Amino acid sequence: MNFLIDKLAGSFLLRRDLDYHLLRTAMVVIFAWFGYDKWFEAEIRGLLPLITHGPFTFWTIPVLGIRGTAIFLGASEWTFGTLLLLGFWNKKLGVLGALGSTATFVSTLTILPFVPDAWDAGAGGFPAMAMNAAFLLKDLVLLVVSVYLLRQDVARVVAARDAIDGHVAFTR
Repeated sequence: MNFLIDKLAGSFLLRRDLDYHLLRTAMVVIFAWFGYDKWFEAEIRGLLPLITHGPFTFWTIPVLGIRGTAIFLGASEWTFGTLLLLGFWNKKLGVLGALGSTATFVSTLTILPFVPDAWDAGAGGFPAMAMNAAFLLKDLVLLVVSVYLLRQDVARVVAARDAIDGHVAFTR
């Protein structure tokens, strides 16, 4: 077992910050793809039972209509994905992307208790999930990734700011 641990410890796979870069890249891809799907009315029609029952999203269909909701959600997801992508080079933009990402997945997870037919009656109901509840549960992992990226980017912005402040104070 020690041999395996030692090999893993020295591997590229566990390189410092690789997890951060992989998670950021995955979130960029996810937002690009999710955002693309939202531009199609069929996608929004499929999501109607979720959107209309969400405590943060219920208002979108009556106010924006189906097409407007599709544009709003697609543009939001592309915006957050773009900010996450730019976060590779500018941590302050990364913070904004991670904040938007966090808000996105808080919003989608809050739908879970209100989804019609979320619990599989044939399996005895709660906690046996039907597909529409299982579809939302993935957002728990995406929320955790969003918070991780937010924490990392805030820490990097603060460290960079403190390094500059320290350098300025040192040169005075």
